[in-house]
Amino acid sequence: MAQINHPQKEQVGVYLGSFLVLLSAVGFSAKAVVVKLAYRYNVDPITVLSLRMGFSLPFFVAMAIIGELRSKERIAGRDALNLVALGLIGYYLSTLLDFKGLEYASAGLERLILFLYPTMTVILSAIFLGRKITKRDGVALGLSYGGIVLAVSHDLAVSGPNVMLGAVLIFACAFTWSSYLVGAEGVIARVGAVRFTGYAMVVSTTAAFIHYFAANGGAILIQPREVYKLSMIMAIFSTVIPILMFSIGMRRIGASNTAIISSVGPVFTIFLAYVYLGEKISALQIAGTALIITGVMSIKKR
Repeated sequence: MAQINHPQKEQVGVYLGSFLVLLSAVGFSAKAVVVKLAYRYNVDPITVLSLRMGFSLPFFVAMAIIGELRSKERIAGRDALNLVALGLIGYYLSTLLDFKGLEYASAGLERLILFLYPTMTVILSAIFLGRKITKRDGVALGLSYGGIVLAVSHDLAVSGPNVMLGAVLIFACAFTWSSYLVGAEGVIARVGAVRFTGYAMVVSTTAAFIHYFAANGGAILIQPREVYKLSMIMAIFSTVIPILMFSIGMRRIGASNTAIISSVGPVFTIFLAYVYLGEKISALQIAGTALIITGVMSIKKR
């Protein structure tokens, strides 16, 4: 039996990595659509968030345990405090703002606004880390936020003035997520990515449960069966599996190629929202999407 030579193995690895990143983009893109489907059963954002986190929790506890077993050093007190704060900001508060915004904004607009987070990271890095914003960055920022103006205009024409409230909440979500990324960089370097993510998710899940039971008591146990199904789908196919596929794929094809393939995410969301939610697609939205993807990809390439 003829053996596959090394270049062919590398090519197969690239194809496999690219396919995994593409599937992860589809999984992440479906999240907003699944949330909107769950809202049809008269549940509030904190209920959907708590169920999603609850179904995902065993996976992230396993990550924390694996990270501890691999690490030779204990987490320093300052890093532990930072980890708790970042877990609250990045996964609990950010996701809550996102889910709340989806009560008013379309799934397509939500994904486009969240796609802006690299541009916000550039701005925050310039303010707090002293990194320069180049002319190329300025052009990319102009394209991205010009595209958002077009996308919001589309939603205003279709859904009315409440869209602005949803857009502001989702923009706040993207801002808090960008703040999390900027703040987490140093902590992850010291603690380790697997251990950091596992503990941060445990912190955020605990916060979500406390919020839920303070607001709604034990009603999480008496939701419609479809809400549990949708929450489990979101946890498995839009959270856990996409994270794994994204990590494995990026290891095979590199960060730059991963960023390029992941840029199809907003397009997938718009398509899925059209199929499953009946959201309309207009030339204005397509133009806004093109501008946003062009601007963000310019930032990511740099």
